[in-house]
Amino acid sequence: MSAAPLAAALAAAARVVAEVGGGRNVDQALAAAHLAGATRAAAQNLAYGALRRYGRGDFFLARLIERPLADATIRGLLLCALHRIAERPPDAHTTVDQAVRAATGIAHGKFKGLVNGVLRNFLRRRSELEAAADADDVARFQHPRWWLDQLITAYPHAWQTLAAAGNGHPPMCLRTNRRQTDAAAYHTELQAAGIAARILDDSALLLDKPVAVERLPQFAAGRVSVQDWGAQQAARLIDTADGMHVLDACAAPGGKTCHLLERADLNLLALEADAGRAVRIDENLTRLHLAAAVKVADCRAPASWWDGRPFDRILADVPCSASGVVRRHPDSKWLRRAGDVANFARVQAEILDALWQVLAPGGKMLYCTCSVFPRENGEQVAAFAARHSDARRLPLQSAGTNESLEWQLLPDADHDGFFYALLQKAA
Repeated sequence: MSAAPLAAALAAAARVVAEVGGGRNVDQALAAAHLAGATRAAAQNLAYGALRRYGRGDFFLARLIERPLADATIRGLLLCALHRIAERPPDAHTTVDQAVRAATGIAHGKFKGLVNGVLRNFLRRRSELEAAADADDVARFQHPRWWLDQLITAYPHAWQTLAAAGNGHPPMCLRTNRRQTDAAAYHTELQAAGIAARILDDSALLLDKPVAVERLPQFAAGRVSVQDWGAQQAARLIDTADGMHVLDACAAPGGKTCHLLERADLNLLALEADAGRAVRIDENLTRLHLAAAVKVADCRAPASWWDGRPFDRILADVPCSASGVVRRHPDSKWLRRAGDVANFARVQAEILDALWQVLAPGGKMLYCTCSVFPRENGEQVAAFAARHSDARRLPLQSAGTNESLEWQLLPDADHDGFFYALLQKAA
């Protein structure tokens, strides 16, 4: 990347990080920046990287700057520059020079000297500061203290591995549309297109490197979708058959809705409380040549959307902390607060109790989160079963695992973190 584009990317990324610091979602901040081409791609990489490393960058700035910075964009610029120095050490001095150039377009350039001084001071003191950061859990593992505490409590022997996974780059997995093809056949198409991939099962393929969806053969025609292997397990576990009346209660953006319809001919209702996100469900259904009823409604209020016909199957992919997919949303670590987990747990309980009313006797409900926190997962399901004497927890078995009443899938190089539990209503 030449000097001018690097400076422009640093400036754009700095503004995105500043907006995240103000509480805005990183994807929303990127969309609002109206970037294009190489600058957008570079700015996104810088912003995501800075947010993944925020715990470390924040640690460094606390030791390099005496007083809190008044300008959030300059702080974002410094965080992005520190990230790039860590990622590309041989280019450290170029990064400093281009960060200073980027600072000329922020606050009329009055912070150019500060940016130059802070970054050059970091380079001089780098060994000392890196050693200090390695001795601090938040800086070393790049997660908030409360988040680390929850991981340590739940996974005393694996918490460091989970933290490391949360700081990595997510895998890109594909789900073939079984109405059109399968993993083996599509693997051949990928090879012809020069895209390296590994088959995970009869419908899933893991790409060696992420690519733009436009490069995927027949993506627009609905041959394949991008969906994490962990998320693909929902449609496998819920045990549907042709003709069933099925509810996807928290459906956007529609990946699981479409997967259910690819596997069986269903009378399916997809609910989504957010009208803007519900549009994504329709877009995915159209691309994949599938049909479902889509309603904008809060699944906790059945009186506003239910026609009185009980459902044979319900997928409850409930709102959660998203702690199992944090590497896809690195801003969430720093936007979340310790109390949010309890708030999510309260909403989850409300959803489960409401949905149980519309499940047919003998019907099954699959509870799903993309969390690794027990309060949202096993503890939630146990509490629900204790409240409902007509609920029976069914054993799950998938991907060679031992049969158990719940499945906590932890993030690794192949997939994200998900939790599944299957409940059946007494006949």
